[in-house]
Amino acid sequence: MLHSLRDCVMRPVSARFLTILGLCVLALCASTSDVYGQVLQQTLRVTPLVKEGQVLVSFELVNGLTDEVRAAIQSGLTTTFTYTVELRMHVPAWVDRTIGTATITSSVEYDNLKRQYMMGLRIDGRTEESRSTTDENDVRQWMTTVKQIALFKTTALEPNREYYVRVSASARPSNGSI
Repeated sequence: MLHSLRDCVMRPVSARFLTILGLCVLALCASTSDVYGQVLQQTLRVTPLVKEGQVLVSFELVNGLTDEVRAAIQSGLTTTFTYTVELRMHVPAWVDRTIGTATITSSVEYDNLKRQYMMGLRIDGRTEESRSTTDENDVRQWMTTVKQIALFKTTALEPNREYYVRVSASARPSNGSI
């Protein structure tokens, strides 16, 4: 992390180099937007909060319910979003240390006969909540949003250290990470 301009080394760069670099970046963006357009538009907003001796984590996967995922849900396949949440301690000039890890799994299955969605939420393998709905907006909210879930205790934290929360997401039945 740069704390002042003195930490930075400036070197002159030619205008021609910047033009070529800019064109390369534009070409790369244009070529990947057609193939990976939906993936590039997805973002994961994470908000940690320390309250009453616990680390509460909230996050939202913006544009997480793509057309491909909706089609899988409507076909009756059990669709699962798995979020891996890590509490990490920043260690200067070294690899950051993982303090704790939690896995949150949101799943939905559509019953074509009843025209009803069955949804489930698991944290580290334990079923936390199950419910059913007929509203697709409820499904979108259920699958892509987690609000203030207590995942870690502050007793494991050292005072005067920098910590952060990292969240990664993957979806099934589609391949790969979101």
